[in-house]
Amino acid sequence: MGAFSRTLSALLLLSCILPACVSANEGGQHPLLFQAGDEHGVIQTPSTGVDSLDVPASKAPCFPSAEFTMPSTVPNTTANWWCPMNNEYAFMGFSYSLYNCQSLSQMQREFKDMKTKFKARYVRLYAVCDRKGFYDDVITAAWDNGLGVHALIWFGFDNTPEWKDRRATLFNTLHTHPKARFVTRALQFGSEPLYDWVLTPDELAAEVVKARKNLTSIGIPVTISEMAWGYQLHGGSKSVLEAVDFFDIHMLPYFSQQASTSDKAWPILMKDHNWFVTNGLGKKMFWSQNGWPSKSYPGVEPNSPDAVADIPNEAGYYKLLDEHCTDFKAMANGGVGWFWHVYSDSQLQGYGLYDTSGQLKFPFQPKIAC
Repeated sequence: MGAFSRTLSALLLLSCILPACVSANEGGQHPLLFQAGDEHGVIQTPSTGVDSLDVPASKAPCFPSAEFTMPSTVPNTTANWWCPMNNEYAFMGFSYSLYNCQSLSQMQREFKDMKTKFKARYVRLYAVCDRKGFYDDVITAAWDNGLGVHALIWFGFDNTPEWKDRRATLFNTLHTHPKARFVTRALQFGSEPLYDWVLTPDELAAEVVKARKNLTSIGIPVTISEMAWGYQLHGGSKSVLEAVDFFDIHMLPYFSQQASTSDKAWPILMKDHNWFVTNGLGKKMFWSQNGWPSKSYPGVEPNSPDAVADIPNEAGYYKLLDEHCTDFKAMANGGVGWFWHVYSDSQLQGYGLYDTSGQLKFPFQPKIAC
């Protein structure tokens, strides 16, 4: 099912060309998802989710909290290393597109900015860079700046098999790099793979299960990064719901048919979130691809005539999320954490916190606790 067509823009924007995908997704997520230039984790059982949500035996500062001090040498074990998932809610960090194949020095600079200026705990990778050794650079920058990583196997949109080589390369790095398991909090097996029909739900679930088995010895849990509508397209995708360790959820209410201004987006968000509450088998949730654009352009066009894309509404969406900190905290399994999509407009037009000249578009000091 070819739901996407490439534009010729430098950002490689992709847009949905199926009229049905708008009308069928009443009040939910954008059924396009713009793709642009843009350990110890206890493995969950398929039916019940994380058993202990990584509850540590020690109350010492945990990684990647603000109080944690990176050791001078790599530990021998990840026991008591990770902050437990059941303590994670509110602002987690940024989505970070890899289409630009950033240098190590650039990632060092930008990861430091995320951590020190905005108190980010994680960086959620998006898109792909196939440069040899790239994930080694991600590991180095994450370790040096005290950030956890939601890694990603990128499928693309052409039903080509490159993802298999990416998987093999990433798995090799995760198993052999001495710092990999200490910064890689999770592996996302695809970004919107259900919506893009890259595999059937059962095929995708089987790949997730194989990935979990591969990574069990180093304690890295596996999920997919997907919107509710992606699951719903396939009748709920029960096999995938059962296979993943937790949920990285796409939340982009600007593309809802009910969208207007960002301050009115909470009911739209709750509709999709509650679908996961009902169908998610009690597993931990994060809003991984989550934002509101500051401008509309071909490929990032609303499905509602009332949806407003400008900087005040992008800022208003952040304000809305921050105002609901106590709601995020009260959600199941220790609350829900959210990521900001994305770090910079140089990675994805209109969605960045920074514009293309490197200037903040609005003040951003999100709550990491409440």
